Amino acid sequence: MGGPTLKQLVGTRDLKVGHYIGEFATPGIGHILKNAGCDFVFFDMKHSGFSFETTKQAVRYFEAAGLPAMVRPPTKTYEQIARILDAGAEGVVLPMVKDVDECRHILNCMKYVPDGERGVALGIAHDNYTGGDVMDKLAAANRRSVMIALIETRDGVENADAMAAIDGVDCLWIGHFDLSCALGIPGEFGHPDFVAAVETVTEACRRHGKSLGRLVNDVDSGVTLFGHGFDFICYSGDVWALGAAVKAGVDGIRKGVAATRG
Repeated sequence: MGGPTLKQLVGTRDLKVGHYIGEFATPGIGHILKNAGCDFVFFDMKHSGFSFETTKQAVRYFEAAGLPAMVRPPTKTYEQIARILDAGAEGVVLPMVKDVDECRHILNCMKYVPDGERGVALGIAHDNYTGGDVMDKLAAANRRSVMIALIETRDGVENADAMAAIDGVDCLWIGHFDLSCALGIPGEFGHPDFVAAVETVTEACRRHGKSLGRLVNDVDSGVTLFGHGFDFICYSGDVWALGAAVKAGVDGIRKGVAATRG
């Protein structure tokens, strides 16, 4: 695959900019995003209704374009975590991770022996259907897989430092809407409680040298957040970006036509 892997991306604090996909799992989506300059894609099963079959196909589209994919399953069960990795995703984004015990459970599901208890299947999608020495392949898979913990609860914030300290937790990701709701201030991202919670998570990542990510809906927010320590900036999502672009064009045409008639 051309370009850096997701594991290589989480190994630096350099800026990484990507895009959220929750609607359009089309064959060309990987190349469209790659040509747009994306470094990664956040592919969401939780809020999209995407099936495992659709996810597996989409992961191959991203792979063909050389675009690392992180996939969010609806839950943190072994069946969903291992299946996403078997389908070829480089990283798994886990919702509402609350504490060290959950992190260790997730890593146990993600990693092959001796690092975990993931059921072994080799020569399939995740290793490009290749053969090779079993122990070498297990070790390579363990090195490749990336664990991203969504911080969306009070417990997640309070335990952020302990979770960031764990070897194998590669990135903490602020789930801003759910976190604001958990704090009792839905959508109030400038509220002192929300700002303090984000700073707690930011400091945890800074202290332990881990990546920090968040979705943003505008350019200025992405620039500001990078300055505050976020290195994974997910810019908008397929539905919102398409809607905004089409609206801008439609409104522009109508405004221009109205001006010519004025």
